[in-house]
Amino acid sequence: MNRKLLLPFIVLMCVMISACGGNNANNNASSPGNSPAASETPATEAPAADTGTITYESELGPVEVPASPKRIVALTNAPNILALGGTIVGVDEWTNKSPHFTEKLAGVEVVSEDSLEKIIELEPDLIIAGTHNKNIDKMKEIAPTVVYTWGKLDYLTQQLEIGKLLNKEQEAQAWIDDFTKRAAEAGEEIKAKIGENATVSVFETDSKSFYVFGNAWARGTEILYQAMGLNMPEKVKADAQGPGYYTLSTEVLSDYAGDYIVLSRSATGDNSFMQSDTWTKIPAVQNDHVIEIDTEASSYSDPMTLEYLLNIFKEGFLK
Repeated sequence: MNRKLLLPFIVLMCVMISACGGNNANNNASSPGNSPAASETPATEAPAADTGTITYESELGPVEVPASPKRIVALTNAPNILALGGTIVGVDEWTNKSPHFTEKLAGVEVVSEDSLEKIIELEPDLIIAGTHNKNIDKMKEIAPTVVYTWGKLDYLTQQLEIGKLLNKEQEAQAWIDDFTKRAAEAGEEIKAKIGENATVSVFETDSKSFYVFGNAWARGTEILYQAMGLNMPEKVKADAQGPGYYTLSTEVLSDYAGDYIVLSRSATGDNSFMQSDTWTKIPAVQNDHVIEIDTEASSYSDPMTLEYLLNIFKEGFLK
């Protein structure tokens, strides 16, 4: 081949080889199989913020719990959990009976401290129980278990603790601040109408017995006496405040009746006592100063129940 023709030919071949090598490199870089991002499995990716764990300081010591539990078995404090949007898969029978939670608990399994096999089947990632519950050690083998002593914490602190447990402390505190402000304002408005010294009693009947309550036994007692600052009759204070409640006979009802009565009763129970002389002769009854509440809807001190009762009390006292 002529030397003049050979040099351009060599240059042309070099260019072609170079171009082919470049194309191969580009193909390798864009191949999904060889991409560094594609070769990593999901297990190696950084966990999402709500898939980790937090350490909750329970009354029995620190417990490692999910940062965002998805399957909670609540043998106690279920209403507090529901108020914060917690997902419950197993609940105690008493909470299940409250009309406030019917919709939120649709399809949720009713469980007890004895139904361990059923709890296992629910595959909880968190169990909340009372210190009085049996089988707590066995529950701990199923899932992280946090226990509370009923009544050890006041109603606001209990909600805050559930907020901490569910990693929703700020949300719980915001409700506490707002509710206490609104309840205190309602209390001032009520006292302006009924008088600063007017007294209020909270009675309950189960068709067999009567009870009068102190300032921390649900049925709205926390709102009336703590948040609103309304007065408790001295006899109620002496007998019910310490133990939380006091059992009464019908003969002494009037001795414990305040100027106003909040009566907790079941609509389906025997309420014939309301036609008896013992009841109708109580001054608060004669003055139409009785506010009735449904027992099943009033047996807790969670945000949903308290909001419901706050509205009833405002309407009942200010009518």
